[in-house]
Amino acid sequence: MIVYNITISVDAKREDEFIQWMKETYIPLVLNTGHFYEHRFLRLLHQGEEGEGTNFATQFFAKDMEGMMAFEKGHSQQIQEVLDGAFSGDFVFFRSLLESVD
Repeated sequence: MIVYNITISVDAKREDEFIQWMKETYIPLVLNTGHFYEHRFLRLLHQGEEGEGTNFATQFFAKDMEGMMAFEKGHSQQIQEVLDGAFSGDFVFFRSLLESVD
């Protein structure tokens, strides 16, 4: 199992809007690519310094690296542009890939 993790820090003033947008737009966009079978949307409990925003992690589960790479090649850039368009200037993010060792 491969976990595609996106950690996003969003301006606290837009937190409620961001949560709704993630649930209604971003997460369905990623899942509808057909490369992931499950997801988790999480708020980090330990926040950074005051004024740094609210941090969220969204994890998408792929069966294997081939599926993950197919997503990266065919959909990642377009979906990133949707995020940029919705919250430009009000977020920072990083992505990571994790592999289950169970």
